[in-house]
Amino acid sequence: MNKLKFGIVSLGCDKNRLDSEMVIGKLSKKYDLVIDPREADIILVNTCGFIESSKQESINTILEMAEYKEKYNCKVLIVSGCLSQRYKDELMELMPEIDIMLGVNNYDKLEDSISEFMETSDKLSYCDYSDNMINEGERVLTTGNHTAYLRIAEGCNNFCAYCVIPKIRGKYRSRKIDDIVLEAEQLAKNGVKEIILVAQDTTKYGIDLYKEKKLPELIRAISAIDGVKWIRLLYCYPEEITDELVYEMANNEKVCKYLDMPIQHISNNILKSMRRRGRKEEILNNINKMRAEINGLSLRTTLIVGFPGETEDDFMELKEFIKDIKFDKLGVFSYSQEEETLAAEMPNQIDEETKELRKSELMLIQQQISKEKNAAKVGNIYEVIVEGNRGGVYFGRSYEMAPEIDGEITFKCDKIINKGELINIKIVESLEYDLIGVVFNESC
Repeated sequence: MNKLKFGIVSLGCDKNRLDSEMVIGKLSKKYDLVIDPREADIILVNTCGFIESSKQESINTILEMAEYKEKYNCKVLIVSGCLSQRYKDELMELMPEIDIMLGVNNYDKLEDSISEFMETSDKLSYCDYSDNMINEGERVLTTGNHTAYLRIAEGCNNFCAYCVIPKIRGKYRSRKIDDIVLEAEQLAKNGVKEIILVAQDTTKYGIDLYKEKKLPELIRAISAIDGVKWIRLLYCYPEEITDELVYEMANNEKVCKYLDMPIQHISNNILKSMRRRGRKEEILNNINKMRAEINGLSLRTTLIVGFPGETEDDFMELKEFIKDIKFDKLGVFSYSQEEETLAAEMPNQIDEETKELRKSELMLIQQQISKEKNAAKVGNIYEVIVEGNRGGVYFGRSYEMAPEIDGEITFKCDKIINKGELINIKIVESLEYDLIGVVFNESC
């Protein structure tokens, strides 16, 4: 008897991607994975439910996959992740196309629920939440065999006024150092060279489990693993960055001199309303300290515009801050009014047109900053991790570039270069976000 085939659509952040990789690890032991959902007997949509645009994308994707039940082979449609966790009471009723629904940490029910549904055709929903559980297990990487995200903690205790993540993914809970290192060792044995540490707040790692911040210690343990070349840090809250972490970044050659530090705003009025703990003076001090002590630091941040009560003065302060600091990478989001958050009930909500205008204005400023910074890189030589070949042109990333969000470096070479190889590239031309180079000191 031929195995049933399954397909998966993963939406949202890299934490969701990790969950999807574990789903593939579980199901691929019993079913055959297919890329084309038209071939799949079982389709799982791992949803995002963070803001309005991501909720809409998730709903549209579920409806699109539901059509495969009518037109193609799909017999079971499964919905999991943040949207199902957040709207567990409404989603199954409003979307009868769903056969099985799982919350963010109910994947232990996945295989049994598929078997039960195929036997009985009874719809199933498991969205019970446990603040003690962290999704762990064997994974099948979706990032290629050279790069892997590594979850070090789950949940969040920050309760920012605009954010529903603590209500979806629960309280902050760290994984044990030994378990993380064991997973990193296995990844390295399988050829992974770049390990990207992720959590809702990586800088707070260990505070619950060990009663102190343990990120620098964890970094040292991972950097001792043979085969690991790069360690990248995402989601570092500015007020949680310690002198020890700065020292480790500056002096550990395996740590990418790259930091993702989402500050969201710079006006103290807005930061206070957002329930962010950091303030402008502390953020500025941290940026100046890190740039002084970490040679070649590439700094990324994200901002929210249009938060309730954001005045023209607040926005002007944010604009001037961006012009002065000149972040290497920057993303901007329009505030999304989410139910079950404090900000949703705040007065002085900003209209959508104003939000979009402010977002566009910031992105135009950043576009020029990025263009100028990239132009200054012409002539520099970077170690680049190769990610593929597109139409005869290779593309990859330097330490300054996180996957999928920070641009790429392209170059030509007549030799065959495998994905994951590290190769020196000299930059010869710059674009707004991408760079063009040539292989340095090798015949190509």
